[in-house]
Amino acid sequence: MSTPVQHLYILTGASRGMGLAMAQLLLQPGHNLLCLSRNTQPTLQAAAVQAGAALTQWPVDLADGAVAARQLQDWLGSQDPVLFASATLINNAGVIPALVPLRDSSPADLAHALRVGLEAPMQLCAAFLGATRNWEGARKVLNVSSGLGRRAMASQAGYCAAKAGMDHFTRCLAMDEALMTNGAKVCSLAPGVIDTDMQVQLRGADAANFPDRGSFEGLKTNGQLTSPEEAAGRVLAYLARPDFGEQPVADVRG
Repeated sequence: MSTPVQHLYILTGASRGMGLAMAQLLLQPGHNLLCLSRNTQPTLQAAAVQAGAALTQWPVDLADGAVAARQLQDWLGSQDPVLFASATLINNAGVIPALVPLRDSSPADLAHALRVGLEAPMQLCAAFLGATRNWEGARKVLNVSSGLGRRAMASQAGYCAAKAGMDHFTRCLAMDEALMTNGAKVCSLAPGVIDTDMQVQLRGADAANFPDRGSFEGLKTNGQLTSPEEAAGRVLAYLARPDFGEQPVADVRG
């Protein structure tokens, strides 16, 4: 009897918000899901058993992306690529530093935001693509970006810079992979405005330091926020599109 072919998904930031919602949707028969988050999520384990999906959860701190990247590279190197019809990396984790002007920012806070939001995704991309370069199955990289990577906002320099950097390194990555015989399809995708803890943080900021607080309050009041579950569905639907990767920087609403 032949071994069933699996689809491998690697997802960061899977313990809450849209990341958790994506993980729940990815728990399907034939899927092998590896989650990298600060904390493991017990509800995912129960859902995996019920769905008949393979689930592995690593509690990792993506502020030290080099350690996570080495662990991922070693793990991928131990896998049999024949078992996987496809392999996908989804870089979803990110943090917002303190909502203050750059002049008032803590160097440590800025470093943490850039390490989690930019440095770790680059390191994980390098590990994933390096370890799977000779795999015959389809390979994809989905970097979850933000409109704030394309539009500046006061008191958001750290987050905006991380997402803008994500967009631009994805453009470079697309060029690299286009030169490969079986290069990965890559995209930095803005998922829309989502009702998560991050939005709570934005609405609760000091208006004196964060002049755009009112616009985020308006999004909530006017019902313009997408639920994590709906956003996750849209992102995964975009990932499944036959033209995924034709635009290295994209928006689910575009």
